Amino acid sequence: MQFKEIIGQEDIKKQLIQTVVENRVSHAQLFLSPEGSGALPLAIAYAQYINCQNRTNTDSCGQCSSCRKYEKYIHPDLHFSYPFFASKDIKTSIDVLEEWRNMLLSDPYFDLEIWRSKLNAENKQANINIAECHDIIKKLSYKAFEAETKVLIMWLPEYLDREGNALLKIIEEPPANTLFILVAQNQEQILTTILSRTQIVKIPKLTDSDIETYLIDKSQLSENQATEYSFLADGNLIEAKALLLDTPNNNASYFTEWLRMGYGNRVPAMIDFTEEVAKWGRENQKNFLKYGINFLRECSLLLSGADDLVKLPTDTLSIAVKLTTNVLNLAMVEALISELEQAHYHIERNANPKILFLDVSLQLVKIIKFKSLPAGTQYIYN
Repeated sequence: MQFKEIIGQEDIKKQLIQTVVENRVSHAQLFLSPEGSGALPLAIAYAQYINCQNRTNTDSCGQCSSCRKYEKYIHPDLHFSYPFFASKDIKTSIDVLEEWRNMLLSDPYFDLEIWRSKLNAENKQANINIAECHDIIKKLSYKAFEAETKVLIMWLPEYLDREGNALLKIIEEPPANTLFILVAQNQEQILTTILSRTQIVKIPKLTDSDIETYLIDKSQLSENQATEYSFLADGNLIEAKALLLDTPNNNASYFTEWLRMGYGNRVPAMIDFTEEVAKWGRENQKNFLKYGINFLRECSLLLSGADDLVKLPTDTLSIAVKLTTNVLNLAMVEALISELEQAHYHIERNANPKILFLDVSLQLVKIIKFKSLPAGTQYIYN
């Protein structure tokens, strides 16, 4: 994988390339990033660049023997470790290496649930067990076969339990020309003993413009729809791709109309709305609730005077301004977000959508009435 294939992250790419050019490659690095930001593809491209035989100042060549093997993830000095679902036939990650390579070849942007779907995981818990740690030590004790640098990329080290302490010595004092790259999402869940032995590289989430450009280039979305999906994805390319698979809903229009119903205490309209939402399917229902949560968070920025941080499209922004001027206050927004987050949680766990959305609709009325602005405030919202 070459840097040019990775969405966005131009500053990080330059930073990584510079460490190679200046011979400042730390032997143990932790790529820390939000989900869907491209940390795993970056780690692979970085390793390929380090071992490329004809690299340039901007990227690996993509043509040399090393690059060709890296492109297929079959280089003998490129090793992976990742969470898996142990069974009597699966003891270490190498037992599902073929599935892992196929996953990377089909799309290097994925999360644990997508990886789970490629395996016969059933209800098993994912982890990186002690047998895997011992296998890592064994593999890295060998000399490099072809490359100058052996590379181990561990995806989601959060799934290392205390057994991960078995790796401390080899991380701190690795064999010559060995590079560890840990790709993580949650720093607090990583063993502190491992954290202290790595150099952290913080990778930001993708920008809205990165997501929009990707959606327009890879699909037939209009600019307005791409903008809405980008807002909903919130820098997560995995989420943006998932949205492309769903039937598009005009979330902005539906959500603002739902708030109108709540403000006007229009219960019959709410019942009709509930019947319609129940037909959308769970993924679209979850996306609708997530849109509402994100929209209300932007409203809270407006209410806090942080207008410069608001990312809403122009049309939706004008609605948000009217709402925050004439209807919403911070207490109300906080209560609404809490209600929608609970609804999202229950939809994920297969709650009955008719019952759930009717209950949430009635809660909207209650929240707006009991946490409303002072008496005499006029409702100006079209």
